[in-house]
Amino acid sequence: MSITTNVKRVCLWSGPRNISTALMYSFAQREDCKVFDEPLYAYYLKNHPEAQKYHPGAEDILSTMETDGEKVVENMLSNSEKPILFFKHMTHHLLDLDRSFLNKTVNIILTRNPKEMLPSFDKVIKNPVMNDVGYALHSELLSHFKENNIDFVVLDSKKVLLDPKETLQKLCNAIDIPFDKNMLSWTPQKRPEDGIWAKYWYDNVHKSSGFQPYKPKNDPFPMHLNPLLKECEPHYQKLIAHSI
Repeated sequence: MSITTNVKRVCLWSGPRNISTALMYSFAQREDCKVFDEPLYAYYLKNHPEAQKYHPGAEDILSTMETDGEKVVENMLSNSEKPILFFKHMTHHLLDLDRSFLNKTVNIILTRNPKEMLPSFDKVIKNPVMNDVGYALHSELLSHFKENNIDFVVLDSKKVLLDPKETLQKLCNAIDIPFDKNMLSWTPQKRPEDGIWAKYWYDNVHKSSGFQPYKPKNDPFPMHLNPLLKECEPHYQKLIAHSI
């Protein structure tokens, strides 16, 4: 496999409902960047039969995307279409994939307060469990980066929404790329890079022209999610301690 070393391959490792799609749209505004939407999704579904049963559009995803995780990684590392390649990933899509490729990518962990994320996710996939929402896996990924001396950045979605320009400037500086003011806005529309699952998840971002202002959640927290919230909190606190 040929790896083009002068290409910066940015992997965003997110949980669901974490403004990851908005960040993908943000990076897509750069002339020097091409974005990719969750290339490991079909690999995840193929190797997680239970998830196939409740993920919207699972059959379409499996029939239209590469299901071999090693081939997906090979394609990521050999692609040289633009100086910057931005891969939006869900952390749980990694499963038991060989993680040695993370030494060759720029890694960003995107997190969000579980008190805000869990109710949002529960509206699409009812009664989620820890493996659905990514916090423990983020914590595990953080440990992997530290143990293997791999540089990483932790990004708090709330900070992005509170001050998109300043936070994106910090992010660009952290991953050693110039800030581009075009990252702050986009035309409200679908993008050709959108995954086939966009119709289930991306309605709000399709209507947006930039990062939406942060609004605290005022609805009562769903009682049935309290046990999962208690599980998620220690992992979130571990992550947020590293955020830029």
